[in-house]
Amino acid sequence: MSQDDRHLPGRYRIDAYGGGGFRFADLSHRGSLLCLPSGMRAWGPTDPSQLDEAAFARALGEAGEIDTLLVGTGPDIAPLKKPLRETLKASGIVAEAMATGAAVRTWNVLLAEGRRVAAALIAVS
Repeated sequence: MSQDDRHLPGRYRIDAYGGGGFRFADLSHRGSLLCLPSGMRAWGPTDPSQLDEAAFARALGEAGEIDTLLVGTGPDIAPLKKPLRETLKASGIVAEAMATGAAVRTWNVLLAEGRRVAAALIAVS
């Protein structure tokens, strides 16, 4: 199994964020995080300028199980590029960009409600 294939199956409430990572499922993860129906996994982007279709390939691969994709863009909100928004929308995914803190809080609420949600979260210091 390559490092890119490692993940924690399932979706989990995020207990804390900051310090360059996240805490969930009694684990600590350093770096950005991709939360998909297939599980929680490390995610490469560290800056909103890196958010392109390639960064969302895994999410697009699971589009049939996702209605809403929360995109945590770091400490501040940053808009998603129009081609990316259009690609996600064509796959049936509504993408909502917001600061990572807001995305984590929204993830926890929508997850508790049993919604078909995913999250792509850029780690913050």
